[in-house]
Amino acid sequence: MVAELGRPETPDETAARKAESSRIYRSSQTFRNLIAAIIVTVAVVFIVIFGVPRGELPEREGIDPAPIAAQAGESLGRTVIVPAVPSDWRVNAAEVSSDGGSSSWSIAYVPDDEGFIRFAQAFDTDEVWARSALAGSAPADTLQIDGVEWDVFEPADPSRTANISYALGTQAGSDYVLLYGAATPEQTAELAAIVASDVKELQGATR
Repeated sequence: MVAELGRPETPDETAARKAESSRIYRSSQTFRNLIAAIIVTVAVVFIVIFGVPRGELPEREGIDPAPIAAQAGESLGRTVIVPAVPSDWRVNAAEVSSDGGSSSWSIAYVPDDEGFIRFAQAFDTDEVWARSALAGSAPADTLQIDGVEWDVFEPADPSRTANISYALGTQAGSDYVLLYGAATPEQTAELAAIVASDVKELQGATR
């Protein structure tokens, strides 16, 4: 019955009423689903943020160059220098590598948060190896540190030398020792003083 008209519904009116009821129902269901989805999403985010345990990343394990140097010295049958640097100088790498016809032992140090400095002992070679490592840079001066005379290298274009801006090198017997990187001249001189006795020992071994 159509109450306001006092007569039965026509088929068209019945169909229209049912269609409107379905529309309202679907609309209400969509709204409920939206609210439910929002609640589930918020719950998942809450669990991820507060429920999943997240420990701090472990600190990078330090590299001890001493046992690597001992093994290298034993296999090569020669003295391999390990500088006694300050404890706060981080070691990034320590290895024996080969570049063309020359082999070298090197340790990469990070003395502070900005610079880096590498100690290298190139075996059975001379200043020519250093020039090659420094993209052809030649010594600009010499410097005496604790009784050792060092060649001073100041590459004009660090972008061509892997950001190496300063280096000190010296002949140590049959080997050539090179200290190079983006550290300050003062830090490089500090490393030169640390290895001075080792360098003099190698120099004396060939006299």
